[in-house]
Amino acid sequence: MLLEAVYHRPKLNWSYAYDQETIHLRLRAKKGDLLQAFAFAGDKYMWDESKELVPMRKLISDEMFDYWECAIKPTYRRLKYGFLLKSADLEMWMTEDNFSPERPENPDRLFEYPFLNPADIFTVPKWVKDAIFYQIFPERFANGNRDNDPEDVLPWGGKPERHNFFGGDLQGVIDHLDHLSELGINAIYFTPVFEATTNHKYDTTDYMKIDPHFGDVDTMKKLVKACHEREIRVVLDAVFNHSGQAFAPFLDVLEKGEKSRYKDWFHIHQFPLDKARGLPTYDTFAFEPIMPKLNTSNPETKQYLLNVAEFWIKEVGIDGWRLDVANEVDHQFWREFRKVVKKANPEAYILGEIWHESSPWLQGDQFDAVMNYPFTNAVIDFVIRQKMDAQSFANVIGQQISRYPQQASEVAFNLLDSHDTPRLLTLCDDNKDRMKLAAFFQFTYMGTPCIYYGDEVGLDGGPDPDCRKCMEWRPEHQDQDLFDFYRKLIALRKELAPLRTGTIRFLEAEKGGSKLAYERKLGGDLAVVLLNNYDAGQTFEIDSADKLWLDKISGKGYTAADGKLTVRLPAYGCAILTSER
Repeated sequence: MLLEAVYHRPKLNWSYAYDQETIHLRLRAKKGDLLQAFAFAGDKYMWDESKELVPMRKLISDEMFDYWECAIKPTYRRLKYGFLLKSADLEMWMTEDNFSPERPENPDRLFEYPFLNPADIFTVPKWVKDAIFYQIFPERFANGNRDNDPEDVLPWGGKPERHNFFGGDLQGVIDHLDHLSELGINAIYFTPVFEATTNHKYDTTDYMKIDPHFGDVDTMKKLVKACHEREIRVVLDAVFNHSGQAFAPFLDVLEKGEKSRYKDWFHIHQFPLDKARGLPTYDTFAFEPIMPKLNTSNPETKQYLLNVAEFWIKEVGIDGWRLDVANEVDHQFWREFRKVVKKANPEAYILGEIWHESSPWLQGDQFDAVMNYPFTNAVIDFVIRQKMDAQSFANVIGQQISRYPQQASEVAFNLLDSHDTPRLLTLCDDNKDRMKLAAFFQFTYMGTPCIYYGDEVGLDGGPDPDCRKCMEWRPEHQDQDLFDFYRKLIALRKELAPLRTGTIRFLEAEKGGSKLAYERKLGGDLAVVLLNNYDAGQTFEIDSADKLWLDKISGKGYTAADGKLTVRLPAYGCAILTSER
């Protein structure tokens, strides 16, 4: 037993409240080292009467470690605990201070979860666990009102450039809600809709005003109402890290310099505002002069932005915020932001744009979830680029699951492409089989999946700006086969609860292999998922206590023999098997 590999901390993703009754404990150990693990737990004020050994299950594994977990419901909401670790030839007790072959005599040196306070519980919106998101870039989705087109608007379907316009607007979205309902979408994430000078609108001019090229606040209310009537939630993009160069407070600083009452709204190094050695003399987003960084620790700036966050939820009825460049804004601002938003709507979804490991923001005091780019990268590397084998892929997914509390993983925003990346079909070199396989994993994995507008009808595109093409509405130019595939995936995800919130256990993920098998389990419900990431057919053999199985993708039935279920899948084939007990 390699004790140096064993790790636990009484906080973060290692010891946390899952709900008002349940505490999750996790332990890390060297991969394959432990045969069993137990939590030795009880109430500190009545230890002898309450102490018990609670079996832990192997939650997941990565390349180097196994992660063990158990759920405990302490009667009095307090918990003292240690761990009993068992390998083939050794038993060891783990306390807060050390490892010992002897059982602790009393709880004094054990770990502690002092009290399960309701205010400290990381609570996420329940609806997100069942959500199927669709991302819309408003300028390129549909032109529903030609009266609000920009002066230099181009004919729909032209080549996207960084600075051109095609007239997409909010009325266009309203006009095509039938398309989303037919697909099965129940949540929309919009890139920015507030007044700005660019086509992407990430340079906000007025946070309290819908961009005139998109409509007005009444149009937004009409859109939200129409979506809610179809049970579709609406999440808007909040660009609070920076404003646009035409933002009124910034214009005031440009004009008045140090005498401007708004100079502390920004991070200014020297006056006048200009460029020095090729760089702006004020902090910006990515050295972009038209996007000055906001000083969110300044009380006036902070209050302005918090009022914005509250207004669109309370007055317009949106269901959440996606937060742009969220990791560059101070944590204290996001803590106050969460309080304001959750007071306005406790079920509002707070989603941060972070491209890396995000545990500092996922402790229950800031975001509900982040855009899950580590997931994105793993799926692309395995299915599309085929840079990793099945074992490496399972290890990366295992590492990702181990990093966050379960409730954060259940509402993680799982995307495969976006307005910031090449489109999925282009990443796949126009290979629809690989595209379908990537989407298949996305829709059979925990977290909420998101489709980037147009993927479902075969829209392609390289890096920005090519990934921001106009939506294809001509039926003869839409890929109906892809649309039907996505519609079926969505329907099966809605039908099978384990695909949404069940546990995941890899059944096959071999070194050098291209076959992936995993089970999703929720209570007594089980789905076995098979994925053949190879350009030739392959056969799976899965241990099975049940005899009859049905593939929900093909409709084909299978019979297990001698405790083995044998399934042959074609090149880039997939299956979702449910037991026919």
